[in-house]
Amino acid sequence: MTLIAPSLLSADFANLAAAIAAVEAAGADWIHVDVMDGHFVPNLTIGPPVIAAIKKRSHLPLDVHLMIEDPETWIDVYRRAGADMMTVHVEACRHLDRTLHHIRESGARAGVSINPATPVAMIQEVIGVVDLVLVMTVNPGFGAQSFIRSTLGKISSAAGMIRRAGTSALVEVDGGIDGATAVDVVQAGAGVLVAGNYVFTAPSVGEAIGTLRQRAAEGERRRNAEGVPRIV
Repeated sequence: MTLIAPSLLSADFANLAAAIAAVEAAGADWIHVDVMDGHFVPNLTIGPPVIAAIKKRSHLPLDVHLMIEDPETWIDVYRRAGADMMTVHVEACRHLDRTLHHIRESGARAGVSINPATPVAMIQEVIGVVDLVLVMTVNPGFGAQSFIRSTLGKISSAAGMIRRAGTSALVEVDGGIDGATAVDVVQAGAGVLVAGNYVFTAPSVGEAIGTLRQRAAEGERRRNAEGVPRIV
């Protein structure tokens, strides 16, 4: 089953507790938290104290996406704050293999992310180390952007790379996910959908997450009809 990870980037920051309660009640699987430093990406969001506060409010796994420079210096800090998963960008890491091992040694699951212009081949040498491959389907930094359709091939490539490596890693997709694009990305091989604007601007958070589940199931049916092995 495809996992749903609502992104708090699009939630009301003045009322995060209510946003967390709403997605939990709607049956979300993870909570996705975007950490931005204003350097690696052109936006500034939240840091460890907010992560710690979110952890106190939620029993769901915290999927922390570190869109920051020098992420290796922050691994232990975010783990102590409550990150269950940490994803770093191949574009931001000088020593990617070392950083991913550091995340795992901290007790968190390790993810690697690639931007829309980054080839999937850049993660080939670390595919056996990761639990997640996060394919950005928009240019990172801001919510409510339009899905870049050329990234569908990258999702398929990442899923194929994982199958060939024989690991249980998941392909996560973040950017422009809604009821329409969810079908396409799951059909391409995604196992985790990150959705922010679609969920938190909807009249009903529950209905939005329910629609994503239905559309993801359709994507799974199409993928299975093509004879592509299940990712998980």
